[in-house]
Amino acid sequence: MSAEEHAPSSSDYIVHHLTHWQNKPQTEIVDFSVINIDSVFFSVLLGGLACFFLWRAARKATSGVPGRFQAAVEILFEMVDAQAKSIVHNAASRKLVAPLALTVFVWIFLLNAMDLLPLDLLPMVWSWIYGAAGHDAHHAYLRVVPTADLSMTMGMSVSVLLLCLYYNLRIKGVVGWAHELVVAPFGTSKNPLFAVILGCANLAMQLMEFVAKTVSHGMRLFGNMYAGELIFMLIALLAGAWAFSFQPGDLLLLLLNVVAGWAWSVFHILIIVLQAFVFMMLTLVYIGQAHDAH
Repeated sequence: MSAEEHAPSSSDYIVHHLTHWQNKPQTEIVDFSVINIDSVFFSVLLGGLACFFLWRAARKATSGVPGRFQAAVEILFEMVDAQAKSIVHNAASRKLVAPLALTVFVWIFLLNAMDLLPLDLLPMVWSWIYGAAGHDAHHAYLRVVPTADLSMTMGMSVSVLLLCLYYNLRIKGVVGWAHELVVAPFGTSKNPLFAVILGCANLAMQLMEFVAKTVSHGMRLFGNMYAGELIFMLIALLAGAWAFSFQPGDLLLLLLNVVAGWAWSVFHILIIVLQAFVFMMLTLVYIGQAHDAH
């Protein structure tokens, strides 16, 4: 049998890498009881790692000349704290919001950074473990970038929405926030009929704003990381085409794989940091808006 008959197709390779390890078999029906175990596992693992790094930096902090690790954490802390002070003007709220923003930035940065690992490394390890346990290794699915999972990014954005609702109620009170929902952005009128019409329009606009901010917040992070993951897969296919062709003339594909992989990894580092920063800043902005009266 020829090597080409053993080679998986490009679509098979991409579909396999885009399939999650789940607690239930794949179905076309929307089922909210389905859990992407790989996304949850890596999110918890890297979240614990982020907390450990921050705890270690706080525990090892000295008043003398800081080491490299302490200096890096202090620069990051001062940057986040400065942004929090410029956006959220309530000092009491910043006691929660500033550490939250720092945690969000570090956590999402680590989640995004999983994209820099060799694409087939962890899936191959998991396939070997899955096969050694007596299962079909071809059905060992694993995705290692949680931020390329829409359910994870939307979960984060919904959490920010809940915080915004909490601060709206805490800062403005039930009556004050309810009044704001029906008078902003179009104002109101002394005419009862016009007041009702404007109130309904204002409420609809406010609800649309909350939905739009939440959806765009999660979709922006997901879209960028999902696209980056796809590009890494396309680059990996260059090496796969060479490996299954056994043609010396196709060594150019391997060279192109190395060059393109290196170039995209360098550029992707900027995307990883930028997306973590953007998500953190939007978190601060949305919570800051919850403190402002219209």
